[in-house]
Amino acid sequence: MSPSSTDVHDSLLESSSIASYDSIVTSRADDPEDAFGGAEGRKRLEKQLLRKLDRRVAFLVLVSIMNYLDRSSTAAARLSSLEVDLHMSGRQFNTLISILYVGYVLMQIPSNMFLSSIQRPSIYLSLCVFLWGVCCIATGSFAGALTSRFFLGFCEAAWHPGAMFLLSRWYKRSELAWRISIITSGSTISYAFGALIASGVMETMDKVFGFAGWRWLFLLEGSVTIVIAVFAISVIPDYPSSSASWLTPEELALARRRVEEDAYDSDHLDQAKYLSTLAQALTDWRMWWLSTALLCIYAADSYSNFFPTLSATMGYSPTISLLLCAPPWIISTITALIAASYVHCICCMHQPKACFAKGTLTYLENVSGTSIPLLVAIAGFVMAMSTMSTAVRYLSLFLMTQTTIAIELFMAWVSNSFPHSPRERAVALALVNSVAMTGNIVSPYFWPSSWGPSYVKSYLLCILMAVIALVILRRYRSYLEEANEAAAEDERLNGLPKGFRYLL
Repeated sequence: MSPSSTDVHDSLLESSSIASYDSIVTSRADDPEDAFGGAEGRKRLEKQLLRKLDRRVAFLVLVSIMNYLDRSSTAAARLSSLEVDLHMSGRQFNTLISILYVGYVLMQIPSNMFLSSIQRPSIYLSLCVFLWGVCCIATGSFAGALTSRFFLGFCEAAWHPGAMFLLSRWYKRSELAWRISIITSGSTISYAFGALIASGVMETMDKVFGFAGWRWLFLLEGSVTIVIAVFAISVIPDYPSSSASWLTPEELALARRRVEEDAYDSDHLDQAKYLSTLAQALTDWRMWWLSTALLCIYAADSYSNFFPTLSATMGYSPTISLLLCAPPWIISTITALIAASYVHCICCMHQPKACFAKGTLTYLENVSGTSIPLLVAIAGFVMAMSTMSTAVRYLSLFLMTQTTIAIELFMAWVSNSFPHSPRERAVALALVNSVAMTGNIVSPYFWPSSWGPSYVKSYLLCILMAVIALVILRRYRSYLEEANEAAAEDERLNGLPKGFRYLL
């Protein structure tokens, strides 16, 4: 078949798909449910659609695991001969950790803006996955490591906010919480199994063909990421507005209808409006207030980049130290998923029936969901700095890892603060996270080798950051209470029905 005839054939297929979609959604315009076989028919079709989507979300979890695995492998490699082989001294290792977040901060917002303007996010995101796999492999000298880590952050910045944006184009707000929590759990899973993988690779592959174990670790993890990127092109979904061969015409029509019903319209894709909303967000005090809180939480979480180092302070061999890293992160993953089931809410995702009861649109905000994990982590920091006892310091690691729950649940505050426009909420989420990520640029310097093995000063800095975050969150809760009281008073004076409330 000639190229021209192929184009004609593809065009006819696309036209057929569009015609099929149009015939479905317009067949019974007076009753939208009848277009999908009535209410019961729609429920069955919706279950089929969600099952197919969830299979692809499972693949996104795998990519997220590799995202953090490639990022955190440097911390594990430190227990091998990384610093010696690259002739590192002083705070050069801290710089190696920090430089990744420079690229991450620079790229995050531009990446989401670009993603919202293209029709094939699957290609763009897969390319980013491929490139960060290449960056993971390309570490030969300290200068080369700095360069590869910078571009690793540059490429990885596209993934997490991009994946969240993509999911918001397919799932309703009431369906997103659990999916986002599952994908986010990839970070803690990668910390757990990354340590196990690193211990196995560096123990068995050291000096094979003359390469150090840490070089094999980077090579294998980067190679696996590249292979996953190749498959990602056909697995990562594009937007519902595009064709989707993995869906039937009826399922695709329903996916588009669901997007319209949930108010996620073309507003997302208008670059002029996006830029206008970005400018508005930059002048909104709430954005800077919440960014500061999240920045402090990220800084308190800085220990995670040095977790194998902290495990090694208990005096075990590098292999045993890496193996000991896994249990705290496994527990953290479990508690994060439990917390997400009961607390986490982004854009009215938790208890959707209660949230939309009687047509009243409300958004869950729960200060305890973020504050309690921070208090538990503070207890861990205090324990670790108080003694060199092996048992106590190991227990402290379990408590510290709870900061990841605070990070995951914090975004509920952000979405709850910008509830009225999907575009405004999307911009706010990206902007708050980008500004807060600057904390990850500075906080690696909390952990210089000269402060070890007790790292008392490091833990004190983490405690300070966590306390500042708690104070900000408490003050913000007071602001929400005042907003609720003002809304109730306005409704009482003007005889209005009950409207939006922040749930505390």
